[in-house]
Amino acid sequence: MTCELVTPTRRAVLGASGALFAWAFIPRFAHAAGGRDPRFITIILRGALDGLTAVPPVGDPDYESLRQSIAMTTNGPNAALPLDGFFALHPSMPNFNRLYRAGQAAVVHANATSYRDRSHFDGQDVLESGYEAPGRVDSGWLNRMLEGLPQGDKVASGGSNLRGLAVGANAPLVIRGKAPVLGWSPSSLQPVSADLPPRLMDLYTHTDPLFANILAEGIATGKIAAGVDVKARGGPGDPAGMEQMARGAARLLAQDDGPRVAALAFEGWDTHAGEIGRLTRLLTGLDNSLAAFEQELGPSWKDTAIVVATEFGRTARINGTDGTDHGTGTAAFLAGGAIKGGRVIADWPGLKQPQLRDGRDLAATTDLRAVIKGIAVDLLGASPATLARDVFPGSGFVAPMKGLIA
Repeated sequence: MTCELVTPTRRAVLGASGALFAWAFIPRFAHAAGGRDPRFITIILRGALDGLTAVPPVGDPDYESLRQSIAMTTNGPNAALPLDGFFALHPSMPNFNRLYRAGQAAVVHANATSYRDRSHFDGQDVLESGYEAPGRVDSGWLNRMLEGLPQGDKVASGGSNLRGLAVGANAPLVIRGKAPVLGWSPSSLQPVSADLPPRLMDLYTHTDPLFANILAEGIATGKIAAGVDVKARGGPGDPAGMEQMARGAARLLAQDDGPRVAALAFEGWDTHAGEIGRLTRLLTGLDNSLAAFEQELGPSWKDTAIVVATEFGRTARINGTDGTDHGTGTAAFLAGGAIKGGRVIADWPGLKQPQLRDGRDLAATTDLRAVIKGIAVDLLGASPATLARDVFPGSGFVAPMKGLIA
């Protein structure tokens, strides 16, 4: 054993303390359509993903002239992967393309939150808090959704708390709140001698039993998530780090008594310059992460839905440094065995000058909250009224999107 399996900092331990002793007592969701025991995962892409490069509308007659040197085509070197004759997929996402062909992945294009300005900070705040405007950073919509979900049969006797999983050195805002959440992050600590963990356990057992129990849970969590021979690689802005975070999260979610809801955040999507090279690298990391979830979740994959979303899109027209600036509409990815996939869901607004928002952005025609609400209702059994009142306050006019779950 090495301490790589543990995240033994006091911060990390205390971050998980709200869920102490609940680990073995996770109830299944009350809603079990088709006998499902579902998993729901949210991946936040921080920096504003360019949906017009990730999922290029190659069939739009104005796309190529706007994109110029970074325009993608479905032929020639580094060709984009055709999806439906109008949209294509960035070539660095072969795993997503495979899932799409298998009916287990979909794209929601030209979507946005309620936010319409261009600040990353405020845009991320709205995306993760679930409020219509920035400034309410006390909790995230995923945590409030956990609070409001009906509880079902317990997978072990005792306890009563639903439990979420926050992945990363800092819990993403989207899953912070009153509902108990387990925190886990790949450790960056150097391995230590094999006898250190049992010595620490013995010390705390005799001096601080509460902390000893927390430490024991941290060790158990680390063993499940990291494996015995996996060293920390990169971080949330590195392809290898993304995959490692996803793989560890999936191992925890795959446990019969593990969490059912998780949140991750990947960084570095702000592509003002050299966009093609940067997105090739980052989308490779995202694509491998989705494959890692599929591999590690095993039989639970068939009941899993993953939502990949970003705070806003980017300008339709390329700038002077082969990049794009802050915009509005963008693409969201859905993946998982529970997703009714094989399609791009879009009320396409067009790319002609009068069709662009403020003459510069892809206009948003789909509210991202409708997508999340649709999955929450049809997969997890969430109440539409609770979603409108507590999860996405003030969103009563945004109906849950139907038909997203197979």
